[in-house]
Amino acid sequence: MVKQEYTGTGRRKCAIARVRLVPGKGKLIINNRTARDYFGNLPALEMKAFQPMVLTKKESDFDIRVKVYGGGICAQAEAIRHGISRALAPLDDENKTILRSEGLLTRDARVKERKKYGQKRARKRFQFSKR
Repeated sequence: MVKQEYTGTGRRKCAIARVRLVPGKGKLIINNRTARDYFGNLPALEMKAFQPMVLTKKESDFDIRVKVYGGGICAQAEAIRHGISRALAPLDDENKTILRSEGLLTRDARVKERKKYGQKRARKRFQFSKR
């Protein structure tokens, strides 16, 4: 018996998530930990990561295994969401249209702007003294 598996790579800021969808009961495993354990007391991030499954009504069809690294916890949740969306898209054309209309297949290209010399940060200047 061949086990069907779908993969997708999600990115956001510096976070990169490798996602595998395997037929199962709907468990979300992130870096060998449950989603509740990984995101701690931030259920909004768990819901954000699981959003593509809810939109396509596939919550209990697949187990999701994720390896994620880089960035902060919020960027990681959004990278997971992007990876799940990319893994679900080839399953069905209807999935692709739903995910595309919600903007989940588009990579959010916004990243932190680099610091400039002679300034405190990317745009903030040092305090100006007239005298």
